[in-house]
Amino acid sequence: VFDTGGISLKQPGGMEEMTMDMGGAGVVAGVMRTLALRRARANVVGLVGLVENMPSGTATRPGDVVRTMKGDTVEVINTDAEGRLVLADVMWYAQDRFEPAAMINLATLTGAIIVALGHENAGLFSNDDALAGAVLGAAAAEGEGAWRMPMGQGYDDALKSRIADMKNVGGRDGGAIIAAQFLRRFVRADVPWCHLDIAGTALLKSDSTLAPKGATGWGVMTLNRLIADRYEG
Repeated sequence: VFDTGGISLKQPGGMEEMTMDMGGAGVVAGVMRTLALRRARANVVGLVGLVENMPSGTATRPGDVVRTMKGDTVEVINTDAEGRLVLADVMWYAQDRFEPAAMINLATLTGAIIVALGHENAGLFSNDDALAGAVLGAAAAEGEGAWRMPMGQGYDDALKSRIADMKNVGGRDGGAIIAAQFLRRFVRADVPWCHLDIAGTALLKSDSTLAPKGATGWGVMTLNRLIADRYEG
C-alpha cells in the first residue's frame, strides 16, 4: 500500500515515508498475532482496509461525490484525505457484520496530530469516557504515550457540504479533530468507540526510550493490555 495523495499530490520531500502509511493496519495485524500466540480468551475481530492512493486517468477528483457503505454521500475536497473514507466503510462493515461491544480504530490519519502532539503521544478521540479511560490506562501501563483530544459540534460543522451529506475535510484549523468528527458520523450511537491517530507515533526519525528509529508498532502493547484487563474474564 502507498499514499501519494492522489490527484491532490503530496510534496516530493518525505514522500518515501508513505511506505509507512499503513501503520494502523500493521498494528491491527500485530495485535491479532499477539492475541493468537497467547491464546487470548476474548472475541476480537481485526479488520484492515488495504488500498493504494495513486493519480491516474480514473482517479477520484476533487469535487467528486462518493457514496459510502452507510449510504451517506461525501464531497471529496482533497483526495489526500482518503484514509477516512476507507475507515468509514471498514467501521460500518464491522458494526453491520459483527455488532461489536466496542470498536477501536487506528490510523496514521493526519499530519495535524503531529503538529498538535509531536511524536510522543498518539491522539485519542472517543464517544465513551469509560473506554477512553481504559485505553489511556493501558497505554500508560505499557509506556506508550496517548493524549485525549476534544470533539464537539463546532468541529463537526466544518464538514458541511452544499452538495453532499458532508465534505471529507474541513479547513486547516483543527484538522485531526475534524477527521475524527468525520469518522464519528459512521459510529452507531450505542457503540463505544475510540479512534487513535498514530501518525506521530508510528514512525520515529531517531531512537527513543520506547523504540529504535523506524516503525514502532505503537498500539500493539496498549491494545493487548486493554484486552487482557478489560475483556478477558
